[in-house]
Amino acid sequence: MTFTVDVPTKVLFGAGQLNELGKQSLPGKKALLLISNGKSTKANGYLERTEQQLSQAGVEYAIFAEIEPNPLKSTVMRGAAFARENGCDFIVALGGGSVMDASKAIATMATNDGDLWDYVGGGTGKGLPFPKAPLPIVAITTTAGTGSEVDQWGVITNEETNEKIGFGGPDSLFPVLAIVDPELMLTVPPQYTAYQGFDALFHSLEVYISKYANLMSDMVAITSIRHIAESLPQAVNNGADLQAREKMAFANTISGYAMDFGSCTSEHSLEHAMSAYHQQLPHGAGLIMISKAYFTHFVEAHACDDRFIEMAKAMGMPEAKEPMDFITALAKLQEACGVAELKMSDYGIKPEEFVTLARNAKETMGGLFTADPVPLSEEDCVKIYQQSYK
Repeated sequence: MTFTVDVPTKVLFGAGQLNELGKQSLPGKKALLLISNGKSTKANGYLERTEQQLSQAGVEYAIFAEIEPNPLKSTVMRGAAFARENGCDFIVALGGGSVMDASKAIATMATNDGDLWDYVGGGTGKGLPFPKAPLPIVAITTTAGTGSEVDQWGVITNEETNEKIGFGGPDSLFPVLAIVDPELMLTVPPQYTAYQGFDALFHSLEVYISKYANLMSDMVAITSIRHIAESLPQAVNNGADLQAREKMAFANTISGYAMDFGSCTSEHSLEHAMSAYHQQLPHGAGLIMISKAYFTHFVEAHACDDRFIEMAKAMGMPEAKEPMDFITALAKLQEACGVAELKMSDYGIKPEEFVTLARNAKETMGGLFTADPVPLSEEDCVKIYQQSYK
């Protein structure tokens, strides 16, 4: 058993912690303030509050408001050019997983020449090392979904090649500071609360069954699973429930730690292929669509029976004795959150794409397949898509 503990991110956790930003020692004098191309951070006052805190800290800023739900390479390159043109020496990423993911790539390209795909390690990427250190990042998460506030990875889509790939790795891409304030999550609509919560859940479920699991990753993953199973339905059904939001924020952040200590499996590769070709598909929704067939494959292969039973117990079935009890618990949670009937067809996905998607998953994010508890073939991937199709 081996694992590495090196998470250099300072975390301010709790309701009202955004108000502490202005008191922190920030890593520069002018921030690239990164937000999504949606309206929520402005409409809910989070942008204005962050601006006030930066001013309180004596920091100037320039706003880049173009990050889409599945961030594109072209947007990253524009953001990096904007950072250079405005003389920004660090990044403040205010938003959900897409904004924080994009911040890792923009931070790198703001200081390095060439194209982002020169530094991407999968697919058609060249996998070159960064000649220069990225800009420092401050992450302020407004969702409970990705754990990106405490890891050194981001997922970016190359729209020219239909590749959606995890980018990052060096310790210099860990945010130097993360603010996890559940008050910023109270306004997330029910549907997206569910999508984001299940993304966090699948991070921890995958880490727990991964062949790279260890005592450290087990500890945080199973704790995250337990809190999500208990609190996600409450957060979905009553977004104003601050306690439920707080538990989800905690579970999300430690799901990020779970990925730091262990590894996700190929479920994420399979979904990334889906949303690489279908940009409007929310990542969490895609994961939900394939999850029952995906995990059933490993249950039927008896890949790690004891671990499936333990996850079922953590998800509210203390009487669980069979690995398939986990699938029952997963289905119940999806029903409780109103996402059990999501359809691939609603996002334009067609069965004739499944071979292409399976091949794309293997070629662009093949590394996660090495973490699977038993090997998953291209044919197995196609079968999972087929069994998930509605």
